[in-house]
Amino acid sequence: MVLRCGTGRNARGNVYLLVRRHPGSGMKQSEILKSDSVEPPEGQGGNGSLGETARQIALSLRKPAMSPLPVFLFAGALDVVSVALALWFAGYIAAGSGYAALASAATGVLVGLLAVVVLRLVGRYQLQAFREVLQNSGWIMLASVTGLVLLSAFGLRDGPFFAEVLAALICLPLVVVPARTCLSWLANGILDYGLTERRGVLVGGGSGAAELIRTLNGNEENDIQIRAIFDDRSDARSPNVVMGIPKIGNVDDLVAFSRLAEIDVLIIALPLEAERRIREILEKVRVLPLDVRLAAYNADQEFRRRFTRVRSTNGMIRLLSRPLSGWSGLVKRVMDVVVALFAIVALSPILLITAVLIRQEDPGPVIFKQIRHGYNHKPVEIWKFRSMYLNQMDATARNVVTRGDPRVTRVGRFIRKWSIDELPQLFNVLRGELSLVGPRPHVVDAVSSQQQAFEEIVSGYAARHKVKPGVTGWAQIHGLRGEIDAPESLRQRVEHDLYYIENHTIWMDLYVLLMTPLCLLNTKNAY
Repeated sequence: MVLRCGTGRNARGNVYLLVRRHPGSGMKQSEILKSDSVEPPEGQGGNGSLGETARQIALSLRKPAMSPLPVFLFAGALDVVSVALALWFAGYIAAGSGYAALASAATGVLVGLLAVVVLRLVGRYQLQAFREVLQNSGWIMLASVTGLVLLSAFGLRDGPFFAEVLAALICLPLVVVPARTCLSWLANGILDYGLTERRGVLVGGGSGAAELIRTLNGNEENDIQIRAIFDDRSDARSPNVVMGIPKIGNVDDLVAFSRLAEIDVLIIALPLEAERRIREILEKVRVLPLDVRLAAYNADQEFRRRFTRVRSTNGMIRLLSRPLSGWSGLVKRVMDVVVALFAIVALSPILLITAVLIRQEDPGPVIFKQIRHGYNHKPVEIWKFRSMYLNQMDATARNVVTRGDPRVTRVGRFIRKWSIDELPQLFNVLRGELSLVGPRPHVVDAVSSQQQAFEEIVSGYAARHKVKPGVTGWAQIHGLRGEIDAPESLRQRVEHDLYYIENHTIWMDLYVLLMTPLCLLNTKNAY
């Protein structure tokens, strides 16, 4: 059974993605199996199978929801500044000197950081918790005074101890409460307008879906808003509307919908006896960057060991988690921007010389732009130094570059060998389209040197698009670069890409960045 879904591009310019279904195979995310031949869709892309209602809902959700992380960072900075300012006043009152006040302010920064850590550990750094002004102000003041007492008790603070603590008790409310009041106004506005809500979709309708929606709506701390329902059933067990939420397609439409819309959570609300169907759904949605949850407890221990990790909130069980989300995604993005800026400045002479040499050998554009698959299989425009003669460029990459290819210029042959042609992609990193480290972006409708589509060679190929593509990657530092001249070569690359996605750490990124220059010395497959 061939599913038409997602994004890709055929020779006629239509957009599609092909995914091969393997019912009951139990394939793990990192297991790569060779699929049978896949026939391209006739005349339309994967989004064409969506009904008009589904398309309209998907298009209304194309803009992602606001991440709560900037609010948490702002709240942390506000707390630290508030505590430091309060202790600056306290130090001046207790000691009567500007030097003592500065020392107290420095202590306040440390105490404020400790207070933020404590509040985060006890669950007070949540948007819902920010609404409570007095309770959170009390937590901050208690943590701050406790930290000040401990620092003084261990001899890490000099000065009039009792006078400073008393002054702190007076100054902290005067600064912390107004600051927390402003934060409460901000949190109320964000929550009331639903700016940070997580968009969810359900698989399975009927009474199970109704009960789940009712539970979520009744939980004040819930941030999941169900936007659509997908169900294969069309009888009385699955009505077209459940608790005001429309059923807009079947499970086969789900991947296409998730490619078009920005969805955060997929919740499976199927009967417990439908375990085989749940496994089939999991195999289909593994290619999507979603959190996947099971709405009901499953008594089969073998099933739970195979697919579950820990119990989630709202009584749901976590089946799959979105990679590089939350703080890890933020840290990775900060590292991308900082390192990319440094690299552009450091490599600017090479960038300039390369541009001049390209123009001298073959006048024309220096930068070659190509559409490739990005995050969630969506197309992005990638920049490279042009390495081919202007009149022989191949934007679709249907004709794979081979050793001694006459289309490649002399300068192009050199910059391709040493991967200098990839350096303009540092600007793609700054624009947020690429990451420094990740699966290398392949061209839309990519084929091997034998003209075989990548989706035909590797089942689950699109799972490598669950994170942003990278300028370099885990596969590249293991010698897998250059022409894909055999199916096994692609399978190995995808295996390495999925290993990176499943095991990512910031230290892994640093290791890849450090090893990349050394691996460029191996130019066997670079031409």
